[in-house]
Amino acid sequence: MTPVVAVHGGAGGRIFDAPEAAGVCERASAAGLNILRGGGSALGAVQRAIEVMEDDPLLNAGTGAALNEDGRLELDASIMEGSDLGAGGVAALSPFRNPIAIARAVLEDGAHVLYAGAGADSFAREMGFEPVRLTEMRTRRSIQRLLARQRDGASEPDDDLDTVGAVAVDRFGRTAAGTSTGGTVGQRPGRIGDSPLIGSGTYADDEAGACSTTGLGEAIIRECLAFRAVALLRLGVPATEASSATISRFKSRVGGRGGLILVNGAGEVGIAKNTDAMPYAVSQLGHELISGF
Repeated sequence: MTPVVAVHGGAGGRIFDAPEAAGVCERASAAGLNILRGGGSALGAVQRAIEVMEDDPLLNAGTGAALNEDGRLELDASIMEGSDLGAGGVAALSPFRNPIAIARAVLEDGAHVLYAGAGADSFAREMGFEPVRLTEMRTRRSIQRLLARQRDGASEPDDDLDTVGAVAVDRFGRTAAGTSTGGTVGQRPGRIGDSPLIGSGTYADDEAGACSTTGLGEAIIRECLAFRAVALLRLGVPATEASSATISRFKSRVGGRGGLILVNGAGEVGIAKNTDAMPYAVSQLGHELISGF
């Protein structure tokens, strides 16, 4: 088994941002691989890779995430490990630095799978996470994007890079996946997309593989996109074919726009999109780092 970490920085149409976003993905996948190189788990690698992307204000997760129509942050994240299908998620979370770490705490706590809104905030504080002021995570760029949306009206749903995600396989063949986002620019308060939902934005099962998706959440939810991709792996479909077939059906069945990253238990990676850009990177022990958009 050759450990591998693959990440995405969101499927969208902002091709001019994509090369820089791909650079963020390179750093994230390398950070995840360092966890595996040190004997860490696929779950730990996914969390670390996503934290790197959450901390970069270029991407729509954590710091710099998209603002809702009230100018506030409502953060979503989920994480899942494939050994016993353990999962955790938070939705409509107030400003906390790394929502993926809180999702991991939900998984580890085990009482529930998903907390939302005030309940997610309360759980995070109970677990020792400290909230921060909105001004510490809101950026000039995120404000400008909201103002442009309010001025120009709703634009195409894939006009911005959105959502970050990671999948990994460790040296024991354990799989994991995670996804984190601020949602869509100017969304209504309380709107929840696919990213915190197991089976839609995130899915992992050691018997098949792991997937993280990106794109317009409403369509992804209706298609249960991550689960559908992993289901093809379970049937023995190669990762590259499974990713392409899933995105093809996503478009034809629900008119979906987006992409996904997928890995099977052998460490084979599949990447597919039907948008202009989806920054990604793949780091695997003994191989050159691969990235693109």
